[in-house]
Amino acid sequence: MSRDTGDNLDRNPGTNTAMATVMDIYLSRRSVMRGGLAAAVTLIAGTGLGGCVNGAEIRRPAGPGVSASGNAARSGLTLGFDSIPGSRTDACTIAKGYRARVLAPWGTPLNRKAAPWKPDGSNTAVDQANAMGMHHDGMHFFPIDGSSDDGLLAINFEYIDPAALHPAGPTRAANGKRPAEEVRKEINAHGAGVVRLRNVHGHWQVVENDPLNRRFTTASPMHISGPLRGTAHVKTPYSTAGTHCRGTNNNCGNGYTPWGTYLTCEENWPGIFVNHGTCPEDQRRLGVATSSSQYQWESAAGDSGEDAGEFARFDVTAKGTSALEDYRNEASTYGYIVEIDPYDRTTLATKRTALGRFRHEGCAPGVPVAGKPLVWYMGDDSNNEYLYKWVSQAPWDPADAQAANRLATGAKYLDHGTLYVARFEADGTGVWLPLDVFTPTTEGGTLGARFGDLPGILLNTRGAADAVGATPMDRPEWTTVNPLNGDVYLTLTNNSTRTPDKVDAVNPRGPNRHGHIIRWHDSDDHLRLTWDIFVFGANAGGGAEINRSGLTELNQFASPDGMRFDSRGVLWFETDNSESTVSDYTNDQLLAVIPGLLVDAAGRQVPVNGQNQGGLRRFFVGPNGCEVTGIAFTPDNRTLFVNIQHPGNWPVSEDATEGAVGGKRVRPRSSTVVIQREDGGEIGTV
Repeated sequence: MSRDTGDNLDRNPGTNTAMATVMDIYLSRRSVMRGGLAAAVTLIAGTGLGGCVNGAEIRRPAGPGVSASGNAARSGLTLGFDSIPGSRTDACTIAKGYRARVLAPWGTPLNRKAAPWKPDGSNTAVDQANAMGMHHDGMHFFPIDGSSDDGLLAINFEYIDPAALHPAGPTRAANGKRPAEEVRKEINAHGAGVVRLRNVHGHWQVVENDPLNRRFTTASPMHISGPLRGTAHVKTPYSTAGTHCRGTNNNCGNGYTPWGTYLTCEENWPGIFVNHGTCPEDQRRLGVATSSSQYQWESAAGDSGEDAGEFARFDVTAKGTSALEDYRNEASTYGYIVEIDPYDRTTLATKRTALGRFRHEGCAPGVPVAGKPLVWYMGDDSNNEYLYKWVSQAPWDPADAQAANRLATGAKYLDHGTLYVARFEADGTGVWLPLDVFTPTTEGGTLGARFGDLPGILLNTRGAADAVGATPMDRPEWTTVNPLNGDVYLTLTNNSTRTPDKVDAVNPRGPNRHGHIIRWHDSDDHLRLTWDIFVFGANAGGGAEINRSGLTELNQFASPDGMRFDSRGVLWFETDNSESTVSDYTNDQLLAVIPGLLVDAAGRQVPVNGQNQGGLRRFFVGPNGCEVTGIAFTPDNRTLFVNIQHPGNWPVSEDATEGAVGGKRVRPRSSTVVIQREDGGEIGTV
């Protein structure tokens, strides 16, 4: 999520036990364990994480592809680069032996309907609807016929910078209305896209006008699927049956499925709406504005006929006698995981309402096992929000990986199942609380009695999580799953609202300005988990009370955000940092670590600590002003794609490591960066 425009305000009115409090107690127990109390092992024994907490091993049941010891690294796998220093330049820097090139920046045409990008900003709304959008974010590489040199990059475009989109600045007419052409251009710069890429003699390039190239904008027609489909909550003048909607917005993190579809996540979408009347509970809890929307799209004058409500739909004030006479339900069609079939351009994107409605940040799949339900893990990126997971009702059938109708397969696994929210306990365990009609609330009664039915619960996912006593977290963002042992990792980016009164001798990090990464392992029944803290973000000179993981100048970081395991068991994570103690030293960055190689003398996995700093290394640093985000690999792990969002004065050429010289200023363009080893080997390892 961009720190420039992101809305991560604390809108949680509840009194659920905060993660800060849980961590206070948990870390106190860790201090006891450091003192040598062997009895502490019993605190976190049982099913769970294949690791240890300062010597107390958390036992993991052996399963398909998982050894009883929990070894998470491919035999002989080690990081094959030296950690690089921080950088504060208008260029990317990268580990020795690698090259980084700019690919498909904002405005790159996807078909012949779009004119080439124009530095003077004169491209039209039609151009933008057929070109790469603004502020690249989450993405995934889908191979063509299994190739690592030919494939489709599905990619998110998170938000817009109006000053960059309109060099003269967004305008207002004398009557206060925004020009329709400007608004359409902004709408078309949001969303997601699919672009065909091909590696030609070691050089990746966009396949121009490929039939599979396409865009999804905030105006694109989409299906509504799952429990909310056809309900009164999502009926609008556009779809009186409540089966369709228009657009996707603020697409940040992402996921994917075993049957070859892309999952894009709607995060800070409430900002595009305004409600001048009385906001219903779900809109208040999510942060729909009551005075002015972020871009004032609702003020533009739309066309009549099939485009009726083109702009008026962003004003969700109840004005008529029913939802079919105004756009009060338009916001109810946003806030979901959206499934896209990148291989079939004839299909509409589909909003999977069963996975909950909130500010979605990431949707990482668990390891698929034949005959077992499929699982996805999701964060809700705001201060003091929650961690969720989806468990399918249908067990995984490997034959579905080759399904001809991929979106029908999506309906099988993503429309029927159970949405859970996490509650973490101070003893290193936790529970998954189902968000269904029978789940009891902390105040008595059930969610069904509180919200009416399952569609009502899903529409009010945050409120339902409040009601069952979920654990408020420090901005839960991206999740990722170790493919070799099933451990799940979550970035907790930061939490500026965590107050000093929550600080004690063993957890002095309040406010939490640096963030941290936690990990856990689920029980086989999906109802329980065991967890620990994998690494604390910090500045190297922060002292023991801040730098609890013993970071050095060569791996200090703050605000972990984007994150992904590659197929070998290497964990890569990116930063979106605004903490000056780190940002004064380095721009945002990409780091790598192999968790399975962080072990103690007995061979048990441990978190990052003062004795294993060589295992966490800085691989890449972005240019001034940017966030490093989005991460994808080709199947052979020989090409890595990352995104550079909102750079300050970059790029100046195809070489991502080239910076502006002599005071030169360029019109910044968010871009994908393609990283390859100069010798053609696998990225990051030997």
